[in-house]
Amino acid sequence: MKILVTGGAGYIGAHVCKALKRRGHVPVVFDNLVYGHREFARWGEFVEGDLADVPAIGAAMKEHRPGAVMHFAAYTYVGESVGNPSKYYHNNVAGSLNLMDCARDAGVRHVVFSSTCATYGVPETSPIAETHPQRPINPYGRTKLVIEGLLDDFDAAYGMRSVKLRYFNAAGADPDAEIGEDHDPETHLIPLVLDAAAGRRTNITIFGEDYDTPDGTCIRDYVHVYDLADAHVLALEYLINGGPGAAFNLGNGLGYSVKEVIDAARRTTGREIPVVMGARRPGDPARLVGSSAKAASTLGWSPRYAGIETIVSHAWKWHTKRFGAGKG
Repeated sequence: MKILVTGGAGYIGAHVCKALKRRGHVPVVFDNLVYGHREFARWGEFVEGDLADVPAIGAAMKEHRPGAVMHFAAYTYVGESVGNPSKYYHNNVAGSLNLMDCARDAGVRHVVFSSTCATYGVPETSPIAETHPQRPINPYGRTKLVIEGLLDDFDAAYGMRSVKLRYFNAAGADPDAEIGEDHDPETHLIPLVLDAAAGRRTNITIFGEDYDTPDGTCIRDYVHVYDLADAHVLALEYLINGGPGAAFNLGNGLGYSVKEVIDAARRTTGREIPVVMGARRPGDPARLVGSSAKAASTLGWSPRYAGIETIVSHAWKWHTKRFGAGKG
């Protein structure tokens, strides 16, 4: 089966394409390369296009006749979404509507959507289950929640069944180091820490050390991108086999603090990593950990690479291949 993968030249989308190929599917990447990398689209055909361009989406559907759509294409910088929400609603929401209209016209009935734990907002319980109220606190999270609603409505009206995958902190890299994390600008903790280890930045800033956690720094749920990719394939096969529309959290159920991540990077790289203490950032919860019990019971998914040491070591292998080990 051909699968149209929007944003398939990006960090998570590219890993999913590799997993699709591994499971016998044929990915077709549809990406505008604003944030994606052309060299990451190596496991199937590539179409350069934008979700604002309805004729281009329609042409890709007509040429490749995909049996399903996996939708990753989105802007994802929380701070930017606060400063420029119009950009996020135009790209994320309007683009998704264009995609779903074209998919419906092409007879596509299966959709796997890259959602986020940001739809939950400030956690009221931990670990977070899918039944937790969805009250996003920034435009990025709100756009993702709107798209989830759009997909539910398309399911009810047109029979386009979808799986919404709400993941926590995607991390790590392909164990073979063929692809990995390369954002510009980079905002994720692990690549920033590895930049400091390699000497590409002078230090890493910890934003707050007075949280109600064992070491005072924020705790987050890091899930290996390889495991995320497997979950997307399982979600696709769940839909193909007749599963109803659903939402699933994807995380380890394990939380690691900022200091624990930095310490793991020090052990992995053998480098000293200078740290600067900064003030808390507004809206940062002390603990953000997800429950993946539903994904385990329904999809049969469980993380293969759950330990922070493994996640960081795979990221470092990719990081040194992409950027060099530096002098550290």
